[in-house]
Amino acid sequence: MAEESIIVAGEVVVDLIAEPGGRYRPVPGGSPANVAVGLSRLGARTQLLARLGSGAFHRLVHEHLRGNGVLLDYAVDADEPQTLAVVSVDDAGHARYDFYADGTADWQWSPDELPDPLPDGTLALCTGSIAAARQPGSPALLQLLRREHERARASIVLDPNIRPRLLDEPRSTRAYWNTLIELADIVKVSDEDLAWLDPGFETEETVRDWADRGPALVVATRGDAGVFAVTSEGVEVSVPAPAVEVVDTVGAGDAFTSGLLDGLRLADLLGAAGRGALTKISAHQLEHILERAIEVAALTCTRQGADPPAASELERTGPA
Repeated sequence: MAEESIIVAGEVVVDLIAEPGGRYRPVPGGSPANVAVGLSRLGARTQLLARLGSGAFHRLVHEHLRGNGVLLDYAVDADEPQTLAVVSVDDAGHARYDFYADGTADWQWSPDELPDPLPDGTLALCTGSIAAARQPGSPALLQLLRREHERARASIVLDPNIRPRLLDEPRSTRAYWNTLIELADIVKVSDEDLAWLDPGFETEETVRDWADRGPALVVATRGDAGVFAVTSEGVEVSVPAPAVEVVDTVGAGDAFTSGLLDGLRLADLLGAAGRGALTKISAHQLEHILERAIEVAALTCTRQGADPPAASELERTGPA
């Protein structure tokens, strides 16, 4: 029997972190890569489906991913360079990203580079952020999502994590994400993403609307205000955020996604066998899973950079 695993598809960005004296320290990141690392640290067998760029940062990226236990069986060693992001953090710990992304490896997917079908034992396919919506490679990822949605074996998980400056004009990008949402079983989205994707509507209103359009579960993170979630059966849960000493928020949303997916995995709510059970999840069980995911994100905020915790660091270690 094939080992169960979660596949994360998307970019690996090298973050150039500003340090005193005008120097920059290269740190592998990018939302999907951060999610994969977070899942692996929590104990989930995780594959990263990514195009890993050539050049000066190739070895750094490989060592980071393999050193964190992320499997690269389906990753592509690409000829193009790695995407770069210059990261600056304000006094409140909030990060700003300036990307150098033209012609880089992450957006050049072709259909023949993606597994067809996904390997047996795949519990979930998680994607989002830039690679899921940036040309020229996004149509290949959309084809993969449609194919796996029709096969209905792996749960389809989306985290938009929008970077507007790297995407097409707003109207077409919003229409594209509407298509992706209808293919998903689980959507995790930040309130900032919602404000851009569905301007003029309250977070709760949009989350309820999305939960009526296909996903079994939609979860919105709201920073200090905590988390709001709705299921396709109309179960609604709000969970507050704990007070922590914030160093910075880099990777916090990705850490939450890792914690959410891992909690669903531990509760047997992913994959073909878990799909029906997820639609029937109780408010109590969902609240427990969300509290654990918030703890994962909160611990990440107490550290510099995208540095998610291991399972051994969590108070909430498993299903309710």
